[in-house]
Amino acid sequence: MGTNVLLAVPFWLASLATGLISVMYARLFGSAEALMTRYLEWHNWMIFITAPLCFLAAWLLVEQFAPMARGSGIPQVMAAIALPSTAQKKAVNLLLSLRIIVVKVLSSLLMVVGGGAVGREGPTIQIASSVFSLFHKWLPAGIPRLAAKSYYITGAAAGLAAAFNTPLGGIVFAIEELARIHVSFFRTALFSAVIIAGLTAQSLAGPYLYLGYPDASNISKMAFAGVAVTAILTGYFGAGTAKIILRIMAWRNSLTKKQAAVFTLSVGLIVATIAFFANPQILGSGKELMNKVLFTTDKHTSASTLLMRILGPVLCFNAGAAGGIFAPSLAAGAAMGSFIAGIADFAGANANILILGGMVGFLTGVTRTPMTSAILVLEMTDRHSVIFYLMLAALLASMAAMLVDEMSFYERLRNKYLEALERDNVQPA
Repeated sequence: MGTNVLLAVPFWLASLATGLISVMYARLFGSAEALMTRYLEWHNWMIFITAPLCFLAAWLLVEQFAPMARGSGIPQVMAAIALPSTAQKKAVNLLLSLRIIVVKVLSSLLMVVGGGAVGREGPTIQIASSVFSLFHKWLPAGIPRLAAKSYYITGAAAGLAAAFNTPLGGIVFAIEELARIHVSFFRTALFSAVIIAGLTAQSLAGPYLYLGYPDASNISKMAFAGVAVTAILTGYFGAGTAKIILRIMAWRNSLTKKQAAVFTLSVGLIVATIAFFANPQILGSGKELMNKVLFTTDKHTSASTLLMRILGPVLCFNAGAAGGIFAPSLAAGAAMGSFIAGIADFAGANANILILGGMVGFLTGVTRTPMTSAILVLEMTDRHSVIFYLMLAALLASMAAMLVDEMSFYERLRNKYLEALERDNVQPA
């Protein structure tokens, strides 16, 4: 019993730290979004200054101080887990460290102030995994400890639980995406970490739902067919969006540093131009759009808004800075579900179920984690009555996504990070 407690204590302490950091990061992220909204309401032309400059500063932070902090953060955690046990500590430190935490937070906040279509959930996962990695490294000699990879996986699960307030989602994500191995030997640590991180976040932020309680009553039989169509389309377009991002990223990686800087500035100017002259929906994570279509009577988005919610992440994820794709994927799925609901002339709960199905479908198309996507949307809206609709959406979206690419966005990026580590001769011991 004494040994079990000694094994568990570091996980509990790391979970408390994760909950605290996640809430602070979420509040900073919200403040950055509010700042963007305020200056746009004051003088919307300021986006031509803030977008390019903030994007460039966010990229420079990553480029100069922590290249492995760019993007979402989930592929980096996957890479750390995939590293052989004989890997040098330097390889892990490049992926998970205190430096990663600081750069991840600052770079993503700059992106948000500049209007970047990025989220905080993926970064929270890398941050949380880094926290757990630090606790593993700081354990005094002689104290019993579990394998380092169990810390990385548990930290990621705790981070997702704290970011979305979705404890089941955190556990399912750890098993479905990160730990494609038998996890029973540290399941107690995993469960307790998710609970502690989630409760810590709740004690500071309250028992909130990420989105709220959308109407899901009296759904018609026709909505079932609508969910199926929405799921297939969002799964296909989600995987297609990920593939486009990867292709642009591959081209961007061939640029010199000076060319990459010019490209990042250009991305900022393109985003600013589109937001100013065409549609400001290209800006931000998209949470405001999700709330609008789920909780107001204005449930039908335009084709232009749908295009913006897909184009925004494609551009901003290739700015080379830190920022996640979880929330933008959910927003793109909500936009597509809302657009299809408009074509089908669905309203009320019937429109909502297409929106929720679209969120599950698009996220599944990008991440290729159908169970995690369904559970996340279920928990963040507390609509247990529609679980079978969400599971159907996840299944069909996963099948549709396979037509585009057999591997997920995160798997592709994980492999690229592993290749980069091997190329730099830091992987083998």
